[in-house]
Amino acid sequence: MFNIFKKVLGKTTDAIKDVAPSKRKEIPKDEFEDILLEADVQYELVERLLESLPNKVNRIQAFNSLISIFQYESDFKESDAKPFVEMIIGVNGAGKTTTISKLTYKYQQEGKKVMLGAGDTFRAAAIEQLTRWAKKLDVPIISTQQGHDPSAVVYDAIESAKAKGFDNIIIDTAGRLHTQTNLSEELKKMIRVAGKALDGAPHRKMLVLDGTQGSSSINQAKAFNEMIGIDGIIITKLDGTAKGGSVLSIANELKMPIFYIGTGEQPKDLIKFKANAYINGILDEIFI
Repeated sequence: MFNIFKKVLGKTTDAIKDVAPSKRKEIPKDEFEDILLEADVQYELVERLLESLPNKVNRIQAFNSLISIFQYESDFKESDAKPFVEMIIGVNGAGKTTTISKLTYKYQQEGKKVMLGAGDTFRAAAIEQLTRWAKKLDVPIISTQQGHDPSAVVYDAIESAKAKGFDNIIIDTAGRLHTQTNLSEELKKMIRVAGKALDGAPHRKMLVLDGTQGSSSINQAKAFNEMIGIDGIIITKLDGTAKGGSVLSIANELKMPIFYIGTGEQPKDLIKFKANAYINGILDEIFI
């Protein structure tokens, strides 16, 4: 079966070919190190991955070393709550709004009724962009004017979805990390209000990370996790960067589930993250 991650990791594997231009059954350990560094895996992690490997590395050894990064327990528990309330979090420009459109499309394909909440009231452009997606995908959206209280959007969206029998609510949030204290208090209030409107809400807090930022996005993730606790990650724009190895660094540092990878700009361009397929997508370009 064609590995969809080959397409997603296209630019990363092109960079790998500069280091390892030909596929072989075994490669020297120092060449494997160069490959991982070229793909934007953090240096400290590369050193750890290489510790137990022999001087000549084959595919099975490389796979076992890389897959070990993803063998951690996560705290997130699935919920069958209805409506299922999801908050989408991340800095401006990471691709939150486009990701919301992709999740909406995914749930629609599963036969679910979806409602959106325009909780980024800090930027008028965010409200407008999400409203355009709502019209395009033919889903209702709860929104207010720029500068209004985003928690009111959260409350109104949940109350409306409960009354009308919706399955999923996806709520956008602001992402201005440079005013961290204000943002932290705003997000915490949105979460409290969600819990008052529906017990246990939000049921999932998803962090959107820009794949083109590589390992530097880890600091963003840590900041948001300290603020409110993140349940899982969606990585966007991975197809547009040679930093595909940063997924290993992100998993290693954050020990959170990576739920999805964005593969393009359209609502259908979202795939479930599978560690095995991701690693094989890289190793296919190195080993015979």
